[in-house]
Amino acid sequence: MRIVVTRQKIHGHPASEYADLLRERLPDHEVVLADTPETERELIRTADVVTGEGAAAEEHLDEASSLRLFAGVYAGVGHLDLDAFEEAGVAVTNASGVHAPNISEYVIGALVSIARDFRRATRQQDRREWRAYRTRELYDSTVTVVGLGSIGTAVAERLEPFGVETLGVRYTPEKGGPVDEVYGFDDLHEVLARTDHLVLACPLTDTTEGLIDREALRTLPPHATLVNIARGPVVDTDALVYALQWNQIRGAFLDVTDPEPLPEDHPLWGLDDARITPHNAGHTPRYFERVADILAGNVERLADADATGDAGADGRLGLENRVV
Repeated sequence: MRIVVTRQKIHGHPASEYADLLRERLPDHEVVLADTPETERELIRTADVVTGEGAAAEEHLDEASSLRLFAGVYAGVGHLDLDAFEEAGVAVTNASGVHAPNISEYVIGALVSIARDFRRATRQQDRREWRAYRTRELYDSTVTVVGLGSIGTAVAERLEPFGVETLGVRYTPEKGGPVDEVYGFDDLHEVLARTDHLVLACPLTDTTEGLIDREALRTLPPHATLVNIARGPVVDTDALVYALQWNQIRGAFLDVTDPEPLPEDHPLWGLDDARITPHNAGHTPRYFERVADILAGNVERLADADATGDAGADGRLGLENRVV
C-alpha cells in the first residue's frame, strides 16, 4: 500500500519523524512524506492511505480515486467533514487514546503538587528561606473524574495506589469504569458535594460547556481543588476567578483556559492559588510513536483482509479507532 504522510508538526516534532516511524513498522509498504502543498496534492491522488491533520486529504478527496483510509493524528475529528469522507467511501480513524499516559501523569502531578504545596516550597527555595509549613495528603480523599474516556480512565487507574475514593461522571453511567462509583451528569451536584479533588477530563459539548459554573463551584466544599485538562469553556472562568478570590475553593490547576491563550492582564495570573500551564499536558516525545502504532495496526488489518477476502462488505471492518 502507498501511505502518504501530510505536513504537520506536533509538540515540536516534524512529520518526517512520523514517516520514519511508519517505515520502521511497515517495511512491506511504501511510506511517502509530502513536504509541500503541491506534493500533497500529487501524492494523495495515488494514495491508499493518507495520514495527517486532515485538511489536505479533505480538500483533494475528489481526486483521490484509490484512497481507502484517512488516519487522523488528533483525537478529535470535529474539524473534518466526515460526511464527505463517508460519501467518498473513505474510512476515517482518529488518534484517541494516545494522550492517556502523559495527561494522566500531569493530573497525578497536579494533585500531589497541590496537596504537598510544592509551589510554596519552590518560592521559599528561591528566597533561600528554611521554614516549615503545613501540607495535606492525597490519601483518604475523594477524587471525582468527569469524563471516563481513555484519559479519564487512565487517571482513575493511576489513582488506585494512592488510597483515594474515586467517583466518575459520564454520559452513560451504565458503562461503569475503574472508579468506586459512577454517576450521570444529572447527579453532578450530588457528586460535587462529596468531592475533595475535581478532575475534568470530558470533551467539550453542549452538555459540558459551562458545566462548572458558579452554582457548581458553590456546591464544592471550600477545601476542594480543581484540575482542568478538558477544555477551557467547560469551566465558567469568571465564576472560577470569583471562587478563588473569595476562598470558595482551595485552588485550581489549569492546563486549559477560556480564553486561550490567557491574556497577560487576566486576573487568573495574579491568583496565588491558581496554577496555569500553557495547554501542554498532552506534550510527549512519544506522540508520533503511539499514532504510528495505531496506523500500522490498521494497515496490516487492511492488508490481511485483502489477502483473505475477509474484510466485509466495505473492506474496512475491524479498524482500530474508526469513526467513519
